[in-house]
Amino acid sequence: MRVGFVFAFLMAAVSVLSAAQMGSVPKPSVPNSVCADCHEQEAKLKTSAHGGVACASCHLKHEEYPHPEKPPKPQCATCHETAVRDYEQSEHSQQIRRGNGSAPACSTCHGDVHELTNALSAAFHKTVPETCGMCHEKETRHFNESVHGQAVAAGVKDAPVCTDCHGGHRILRAKDPRSTVFSASVPDTCGRCHGDLRLMRRFGLPSDRITSFSSSFHGLALKSGNQSVADCASCHGYHDILPSSDPKSMTNAKNLAKTCGACHPGAGTRFTIGLIHEVQGKTAPLPIHYAELFYALLIPGTIGFMLLHHAGDFILKLRYMRFRGRAVPIQMLRHVEPAHERMYKLERIQHALLALSFIVLAYTGFALHYPDAWWSSWFLHWESTVPLRGTVHRTAGAVLVFTSFLHLATLIFSRHLREHWKEMLPMKRDLREMVEGTLWRLGILRAKPHQSSHSYIEKIEYWALVWGTVIMAVTGALLWFNNWSLTIMPKMWLDFSRVIHFYEAVLATLAIVVWHFYMVIFDPAVYPLDTAWLTGFSPRAEHEQDDGHGR
Repeated sequence: MRVGFVFAFLMAAVSVLSAAQMGSVPKPSVPNSVCADCHEQEAKLKTSAHGGVACASCHLKHEEYPHPEKPPKPQCATCHETAVRDYEQSEHSQQIRRGNGSAPACSTCHGDVHELTNALSAAFHKTVPETCGMCHEKETRHFNESVHGQAVAAGVKDAPVCTDCHGGHRILRAKDPRSTVFSASVPDTCGRCHGDLRLMRRFGLPSDRITSFSSSFHGLALKSGNQSVADCASCHGYHDILPSSDPKSMTNAKNLAKTCGACHPGAGTRFTIGLIHEVQGKTAPLPIHYAELFYALLIPGTIGFMLLHHAGDFILKLRYMRFRGRAVPIQMLRHVEPAHERMYKLERIQHALLALSFIVLAYTGFALHYPDAWWSSWFLHWESTVPLRGTVHRTAGAVLVFTSFLHLATLIFSRHLREHWKEMLPMKRDLREMVEGTLWRLGILRAKPHQSSHSYIEKIEYWALVWGTVIMAVTGALLWFNNWSLTIMPKMWLDFSRVIHFYEAVLATLAIVVWHFYMVIFDPAVYPLDTAWLTGFSPRAEHEQDDGHGR
């Protein structure tokens, strides 16, 4: 009895569920063949992209005959929601809302809904320029004459058409920051093809054009938000892009002076401009290749020596001052007798100007190379409207040059300072002191060698500063006054200057952090600060006199 009741209950539940499921299934729509009895469009529909779509899916409330009056019009968004949403944001849709009756709607580009071609087919791809040409006649004529247009006409499936650059449905004005042809977006748009390694190899085109542009001044400045610099289209053209071998091309060797002269008046008037895209590595011009190789050896070698030298110095002093029972007070709290003024007042003023200008130069310079970094992005926020970074960078550069001339003037006109500066002149003993001092810090020599008051440690830094300032000033001036530079030399030398300027900045910044900051902050003999740049007097000499061993 109980088993029979359970069985009956289960059967009833199955019946209820089956009925519910049957109710949720939509009724079969009216076959297209029924519509064909009155409407000839059904025959066209079979060969169109909508061939597998039932008429009733678009034409609602048409199942009954006669059809209801004023039935709802078919809505493309019913199936193509994303495409319609993108179109609603486009310039075409805005023109329609403004009352422009000739602005294109869906059917204008795709054709009659009953006989439209699949948008992903090669046939549709080939007709895109002709379709856009119904409104944009001039642009289409230029495109058809371009290398891209000729490839499309020849049936090259991978050749770009209008929609590949401007977008399919969300077509925006070129001045709209959201547009794919907005200045800052152009490299990414061109990079869809020219950054594709396999595609470039297939057509025998250089595969490094996007990366070489991105690493150039134009590319870096564009990425940082500066909209006044050249993008790809500025040099290659917009719709009338031709290969550089074509005499009519904007990038043809004979036309480069005119093309570059649009932004750089006088460029190429005396010398051939040469390669535009900056090439790095083994394929770069020899001056650039050797400059990269030089700094690839110099930077690790120099900074490596500094790290080794100061690590040994720190360990020796730490052992003596902290682990041998001698109590050494914090140097800033000690009273230092004014026995020897290490930096005179004018020198301290010059040091302040130098420190300020160098820090600003380093920050603003590296901000150009790393515009997406968290520490630089905030500073570049206004770059699209106000060239703040470049203005601040050049101002700091001018301060650095002014400080250099001020230093030179004080040496010429002040005997007192000149006599003091003579302590920085290189001597034969400096090399011996450096070798012996380094070996002692590495634990190879047991007895501490003699070290002059202004030894190789200060002299290396001073003369490196002189060398670096000259290099940075010369290359910086060539880059700053680039219009003048391009009138007296090929562009390759401007690229050479940029490489030198960047790597010299890297070397100088690392040297300050590793060499200088240790000597004025982290050296146990002066920690937490050598106050000579503030007061003129340093606790270093006092400490080493008290020490007697300098350990």
